[in-house]
Amino acid sequence: MDNTKTSGLAINNEAIVKIAGIAALEVDGVAGLGKRPKQLRNFKSLMSGARNDHSKSVILAVEGGALSLDVFITVNDGAMVKDVAEAVQNNVKDKIQSMTGNNVATVNVHVEDLVLEEDK
Repeated sequence: MDNTKTSGLAINNEAIVKIAGIAALEVDGVAGLGKRPKQLRNFKSLMSGARNDHSKSVILAVEGGALSLDVFITVNDGAMVKDVAEAVQNNVKDKIQSMTGNNVATVNVHVEDLVLEEDK
């Protein structure tokens, strides 16, 4: 269990990943969380069975005290993909920084799929 420390406060990385997943789902046009490609899943998450969808959909890296995230999403058909991805970037960054106090350097959004009306 890894933790990210902010001035004496330790925040479990899984909590940060969950915040990112919830923040992504709050954005209009996001149909759901995607699944990161198998080659990007680490051994630990494969062995633990990945406890929730957030850990299957968000990659967190801590570099020099700043967080970098990769978020995998699916988008509703008819939504402007670029606008949805930018809104996800902003919401994830804002939520994590306001809730944890950690600096977020980058949020990379990967659109895995489009969800058509008939698929719902």
